[in-house]
Amino acid sequence: MTPDIYDVTIIGGGPTGLFAAYYSGARRLRTKVLDSLNQLGGQISAFYPEKYIYDVAGFPKILGKDLVAGLKEQAEQYHPCICLGEKVLEIRSLGAEGIRIVTDRGEHWSKIVIMTVGFGMFTPKKVAIPGAERFEGKGLSYFVRTPETYHQERVLIVGGGNSAVDWALNLSTIGRSVTLIHRRAEFRAFEDSVQKLFSSSVKIKVFYELKEILGEDRVTGAIVVNNKTGQEERLDVESILCFLGFEADWGPLKRWNLELDGRSVKVNSKMETNIPGIYAAGDLVSYPGKVRLISTAFGEAATAVNNAVAHINPQSALFPGHSSEKKKEQEIR
Repeated sequence: MTPDIYDVTIIGGGPTGLFAAYYSGARRLRTKVLDSLNQLGGQISAFYPEKYIYDVAGFPKILGKDLVAGLKEQAEQYHPCICLGEKVLEIRSLGAEGIRIVTDRGEHWSKIVIMTVGFGMFTPKKVAIPGAERFEGKGLSYFVRTPETYHQERVLIVGGGNSAVDWALNLSTIGRSVTLIHRRAEFRAFEDSVQKLFSSSVKIKVFYELKEILGEDRVTGAIVVNNKTGQEERLDVESILCFLGFEADWGPLKRWNLELDGRSVKVNSKMETNIPGIYAAGDLVSYPGKVRLISTAFGEAATAVNNAVAHINPQSALFPGHSSEKKKEQEIR
């Protein structure tokens, strides 16, 4: 039986993958999206649907769930085939026959593959405290699904990156009190967010780490320790939010013969990997000057799709013109 071959198959249904699906559809390519999760949106939908994002062009701030909803609406106008809950196990280029993609639920065929899997399968880094796991879901969390859960609660936030700082600011107007501890004085969040943090009602304790979680059936407090002086302090809190980053599991990706740069896939200026017909974009990729931002990833997705079009049909224009110009042409007709 002749396989059903799509023009483009996008592996990863996060923001980068969704924008790639939109752009692929706009270029009249028959498009499919595969994702191992059971919902679109990637890490944002899984962990931060209620978190504000501040670095997407055109939006002073936008909730993660709203950004994902907009990207889905944008992509779905071209009716891509969406396959959720499928983990990709193997990708093999068979030259003129196409690219064969094997998942845990079957196989797919495509002329082009664009990989937008971010950092791979990700799980939050857990606190290295004996017995901490028994408090998970009972006051200890690694992400926020519903901010109102913390209404009038005393909240302890652990971390110094964008997630920790942004949630400290967001919850400062919801919780009874918010305390943020960070193991060093330097923060990894955006400078503007850090400045707002220090001007807010959040209690900030640098050089402090979480040593012990207190409580029986749920969190009632925490012991934090100054890593310079060894001084310990008890904090009465009902909730502890830890934002310590993620542990990525690339699963079988390392066996696909892609050229890697540490934990990233090497691409050139066309977003091509070392395997013809396989492109990549977003947090997954590495090239000189790479900046890991959603806005950057959108541009990489468009670059990958446009070059994929030229790969499929060398007679096609690499750059099709601006979407506003095409819309005007359609209106005139």
